[in-house]
Amino acid sequence: MIDYHNQHRDLIPGSPAQKLLEGLGRAVGFHDLDHIGAFGMPTGAYMEDMLAPAAIATAATRFGPLEKVHAFWFAGASCDGCSVAATGATNPTVESMMLGAHPGIPRVILHHPVINMESGAHYMRAAEQAMEGTLNAPYVVILEGSIMDELLAFDQGGYWSAAGEEPWGKGGELRPVSTTEWVARLSINAAAMVAIGTCATWGGIPSAEGNPTGAMSLMDFLGKDYRSVLGVPIVNIPGCPPIGDNFTETIAAVCYFLQGFGPLPEFDELGRPAWLFGETVHRRCVRGAYYEEGQFAHEFGDPECLVELGCWGPVVNCNITSRGAVRGIGGCMNAGAACIGCTMPGFPDKFTPFYKRPPGSLASTTVSRMTGSLIRPLRKFSNNNLNREVRWDKTGEVTSGFGREKSDPGMLAEVTHHFYDKMRRFNDNATNDGAAWGKIGDDGGDGRHPEQARGFKSGESSKKAMPGRR
Repeated sequence: MIDYHNQHRDLIPGSPAQKLLEGLGRAVGFHDLDHIGAFGMPTGAYMEDMLAPAAIATAATRFGPLEKVHAFWFAGASCDGCSVAATGATNPTVESMMLGAHPGIPRVILHHPVINMESGAHYMRAAEQAMEGTLNAPYVVILEGSIMDELLAFDQGGYWSAAGEEPWGKGGELRPVSTTEWVARLSINAAAMVAIGTCATWGGIPSAEGNPTGAMSLMDFLGKDYRSVLGVPIVNIPGCPPIGDNFTETIAAVCYFLQGFGPLPEFDELGRPAWLFGETVHRRCVRGAYYEEGQFAHEFGDPECLVELGCWGPVVNCNITSRGAVRGIGGCMNAGAACIGCTMPGFPDKFTPFYKRPPGSLASTTVSRMTGSLIRPLRKFSNNNLNREVRWDKTGEVTSGFGREKSDPGMLAEVTHHFYDKMRRFNDNATNDGAAWGKIGDDGGDGRHPEQARGFKSGESSKKAMPGRR
């Protein structure tokens, strides 16, 4: 088993992360918690200790060596929408993973500033232990929001986004520690590095053209050659915000791997879960059939395809239309909104202006309208026929009180559907003569011919006895 506590490695040479730590220097010393006391801890206990009695996995649910895995959640340049999405996940839920309720998955000790009871230096204790190599379990780092160039701010005596204070200033003075610095230092010994949301995965809106922060993605920060202590590249779960279930499902899959219970799940060349982002929005869209038939919405609220109102669904990798937002419900196109490409690396610069028709859609929508003008009438013609009982065709009467004024099919429709039915049935073997089939043997099980076993006299055709069969 890998010794997670004593793995000391260097960051990728030339990466922004390595340059940052070179500029900041070594982190020497941590808080003296005995001196600080229990201030800021209303319960007098750490979250991990509070949950332990109810959350420790038993032999019935543990299939591997790990009882728990720590997850450090840090926020860079973000709106906290990823936190909202993750805590709203239902399959699985964050709570169930923290309680170790899933067989084979070690319980997750989540360190999140919104969830944890402890605060201040006590909240940062586990991160300090991870840096020291004294943490009681392996850990993963989860980043929400973009990584910003903290050297730009540090040179001016400030910071962009920070989490706690550490005695790493001149002469051991306390100074704010940026999210970027925490991520760089903890990435060295992490079992996995996970980016949640488009800001963390690709840079997102904070990295749009003209931003002053030097914002970038976690991949750009750590470098393409980064690997965790288990050899795992950076895992990306994009979305603005992401689907909560996409996140928790991926974390569960990674935890199975860390437990040794399963292989590393399949990710694409950009580190996205391949089973979640392998299809485009359009292929699973509830409005996709309208595109095929050349019908497009003229304004928001129309039920047809939204491509001409600025929807980028045909070229965007996302499963929002099939999975929904929460509990399988909602999602942009499902709720009437156009896809603006928020899961893609090129977002937002390559998708602006929003809600304007993508120029590339002109060719495909033109062809769709041409073919749709033929397909729609044919389908409506068949639909009218299939909306009738066979009995109604014979009696010439539709017995629906709502359809009293509905006209019967004309001669052309009857003739056309007659030949259509002939085409449909020409290879139907069920209408042809053939040997009897079933579990009864050739002699009927009692020495009789199969047809005799069914009550037919020898030589009498079952077809004759069954006038309804042709």
